[in-house]
Amino acid sequence: MTEHDARPGAQRDRTHGATGGEAVRQDTGQGPARPDAVRETGQDNGAQVSTGSETAGVPEAAIPELVIISGMSGAGRSTAAKCLEDLGWFVVDNLPPALIPTMVELGARSQGNVARIAVVVDVRGRRFFDNLRESLADLDTRGVTRRIVFLESSDEALVRRFESVRRPHPLQGDGRIVDGIVAERELLRELRGDADLVIDTSSLNVHELRAKMDAQFAGEEEPELRATVMSFGFKYGLPVDADLVADMRFLPNPHWVPELRPYTGLNEEVASYVFNQPGAKEFLDRYAELLRLIAAGYRREGKRYVTIAIGCTGGKHRSVAMSEKLAARLAAEGVETVVVHRDMGRE
Repeated sequence: MTEHDARPGAQRDRTHGATGGEAVRQDTGQGPARPDAVRETGQDNGAQVSTGSETAGVPEAAIPELVIISGMSGAGRSTAAKCLEDLGWFVVDNLPPALIPTMVELGARSQGNVARIAVVVDVRGRRFFDNLRESLADLDTRGVTRRIVFLESSDEALVRRFESVRRPHPLQGDGRIVDGIVAERELLRELRGDADLVIDTSSLNVHELRAKMDAQFAGEEEPELRATVMSFGFKYGLPVDADLVADMRFLPNPHWVPELRPYTGLNEEVASYVFNQPGAKEFLDRYAELLRLIAAGYRREGKRYVTIAIGCTGGKHRSVAMSEKLAARLAAEGVETVVVHRDMGRE
């Protein structure tokens, strides 16, 4: 995603817990560009990484934390990388996957100057892409804490972005942009399935994507589980990055109450109307109980991020009110939670 994609967002991000979903860091503090495509940022811009021969027996405590950023071309990989860069991560763009373990080894030798590394892997390095699985297995053997962030977007949004900058898709060859998109989706299918965090940027502008990244990575302490509770309207389509989807259309629609129609589920009168309906409070109690069970399983499996989508017809009343209440329940149980109202304001 680039600046040309920016549009006034109808979306609203809020955080329940330690991080600030609305706080977007704009100051970068970047050092001068380096020819090896490695950017150093953070509190110590003068950190140097040795490139000498390998040293055996590096203490495990010195191994840097690693984030691998990948996803569809045009979906916002560069924006996500710049956000981590602004948060003090050591960012390496377009690194061949076979060199990821070497990059981690170099960071481990920096004597703590490079504690967090973000690597952007994309189809520009597709001839090396087959080595990614081997590299990930190597990292697991070394006990490296690593996460995969996958940037997703709809075909329509990707085509629009490529056409607006008048650039070809890196995989389209002599074909159309959509041909390149299809080829890339197939190439990245397995990696998307292994991702710890999937972000759909179809309806996000640059600042909204940065806010999402900031909410996930700005905290000093890594929580056990982070949840995004997203309200949406079924008439605008299902969120492609949702792990769980719940349907609020079993409740009466405040849209048909004239005095409530102009308002949203954030309004107290609308929320009271929704939760005074038969089944609303019971759903909240039982779904929160179900999520406790699911969250425990996610933690056992090492899953750190979950997106819970709550839908109604237009994404304005019932889903918004339920999302707010559900997020508050999760936050009260120690789950760091971000609330996103995807379609509120689209009508």
